[in-house]
Amino acid sequence: MKRITVKIGSNVLTREDGTLDVTRMSALVDQIVCLNRRGLEIIVISSGAVASGRSELKIPTDSLDAVSARQLFSAVGQAKLMNHYFDFFRNNNSACGQVLTTKEEFTIRSHYRNIKRCMDIMLENKVVPIVNENDTISVTELMFTDNDELSGLISEMMNSDMLIILSNVDGIFTDNPSNEGAELIREIEADREDFSMCVTTKKSKFGRGGMITKCNIARRIASEGIPVIIANGKRENILVDLIDHPETTRSTRFLTPPKTARENRTYTKRTVAVDSQIVGELSKIGAPRDINSKDIIHYTGEFFRDELISVLDGNGKAIGVGKAACSSAELASLLENPNSAPQTVIRSDFLFLE
Repeated sequence: MKRITVKIGSNVLTREDGTLDVTRMSALVDQIVCLNRRGLEIIVISSGAVASGRSELKIPTDSLDAVSARQLFSAVGQAKLMNHYFDFFRNNNSACGQVLTTKEEFTIRSHYRNIKRCMDIMLENKVVPIVNENDTISVTELMFTDNDELSGLISEMMNSDMLIILSNVDGIFTDNPSNEGAELIREIEADREDFSMCVTTKKSKFGRGGMITKCNIARRIASEGIPVIIANGKRENILVDLIDHPETTRSTRFLTPPKTARENRTYTKRTVAVDSQIVGELSKIGAPRDINSKDIIHYTGEFFRDELISVLDGNGKAIGVGKAACSSAELASLLENPNSAPQTVIRSDFLFLE
């Protein structure tokens, strides 16, 4: 491996009283620097800004609406969080830099390329990127589901060899980890889709996400050929142990499909597949309709708005071509959230059927 994305969750960086756990931050930075010196490039997706700002200001939560509170706490907390990261890396004679982004940046080709170029330059010059959502401007529809989604998109963008998601549990269990008899699932096949028997939908205490979100993101990223590990970020030396002793370190690994070797992955083939009923509706003369996210069975490749993509039926046969009305990143988010409102993927006036 050469490049690893590490997502550090809010519950890893936050104590029970809501204050920032600087001791844990320092220990994780020490491990990142250790891996850097062994030749590994590390990209960090760090949560904790909102929790950090909340503990600093100590303003009653009922005095602000949800959006205002998030903007205020993140504005203060992001500065505090990065100040700690900067000092911890400098104490190790290393450097880090901040990269703030929004979901919209992943839908605009020029913005996407600029973010990638920035992080490429940082890595080339031995600077560790510390990535986070720009919470001061990311509200409602502009928000990532959580930083798990962001870590997946960054892993794909930067062509990482592995994604490690650090939470406050050892991984995925057969039952609630607090229940007697619950066992850690060490490996999960990439084609597994149902986690309802072993994963709760309850949100984490300080973060926006939950374990079900982590599972869905991990499964999707693993299916693209990037192995994903969910592990306990509060365990001592967890990052180094995951690299040096993967067989004995408690964690859950999402396996990649046998036919999805990294060297065989391609983002040049851009397709969306629709179910047979939709194919019939599209074929009716004089009854044009948009293709929306609810019509899509799956997609392949990476695409942006206004790029041409192939339209397939459920059997993989090409039935036409259209101009994308959304990016693959937006589509991925919609497909992962079945309760989301339908969004147009290809408008009827930009759809050409064979």
